[in-house]
Amino acid sequence: MVSRRQLLRDSAAGALALWASSRVLKAQQAAGNARLTDNLSVVDAGGANVVAFSGAEGLVLVDSGAPKSGDKLMAALNGLSAGAKVKTLFNTHYHIDQTSNNELFGAARAKIIAHDRTRQWMSTDYWVPAEDRFEKARPKAAWPTETFLTTGSLKTGSEQIDYGYLTMAHTSGDIYVFFKNANVLAAGDVVSPVRDPAFDWFTGAWIGGRVDSMDVLLKLANEQTKIVPAYGPVMSKAEFKAERDMMEELRDRLFTHVREGDGPKDMLEDGVLKGLPRTWKDPEKFLYDAAKGLWGHNDKLGPNVV
Repeated sequence: MVSRRQLLRDSAAGALALWASSRVLKAQQAAGNARLTDNLSVVDAGGANVVAFSGAEGLVLVDSGAPKSGDKLMAALNGLSAGAKVKTLFNTHYHIDQTSNNELFGAARAKIIAHDRTRQWMSTDYWVPAEDRFEKARPKAAWPTETFLTTGSLKTGSEQIDYGYLTMAHTSGDIYVFFKNANVLAAGDVVSPVRDPAFDWFTGAWIGGRVDSMDVLLKLANEQTKIVPAYGPVMSKAEFKAERDMMEELRDRLFTHVREGDGPKDMLEDGVLKGLPRTWKDPEKFLYDAAKGLWGHNDKLGPNVV
């Protein structure tokens, strides 16, 4: 029989080991790169996170980095696996911050996997309302070569990689990429520990979709899962859930204000962001985008809203 004292001692030791491991991982990432397992790392590509898996068949990447980060990214990848070729690249969504080096890998015949809507946004000109301009379509070499609608999977060496659609969370084409054996979950910009959460409301993204998508990710994860955002430190499930719970609280507050017809300044003056466990770099822009997204899904605001 194991005594209660021994159980408590073992539990405390396990928690301390997990905390220490998390501290080491965050320190490594702050220095540039962080190794999550023997063959899976997070690489700094111009401030954006790139997940890199090194296997016998070549490299698998999740996202390709920010603009002007190609040389830095290639140097980091060569440091992980000298001479290894990128065979597969996942795009978690279409933004240039995460897809800037697609052309580099596409021209080298890497398979680029993304949601079908990500390919649509990358392959056509579109209007950017916040900047009052058109964004030109990306060169064809940058476009995803393989798209899906709901879920998919592939196997490389001994690693099972599952991926799936996250509905209307940050853009209209967000996905997760789950390295099951390594227990590493790439979540893209559906989680945002260091930046203001962003919504491409003109594509259909909204705060309710974000909360729902975060719930999908929570079901995939366990207490040992390492969750990788598009920007910022690798997160534990508990850290991820804390952000999810904050977004749900904020969604409930915004429902009330949007139903009343309040604008961003009204919301700020009424303290809609007060008492939440984070600060905001541009609170008015965040609230404007969140409100636009809510009105795009006005049927979710309440039974008396049509």
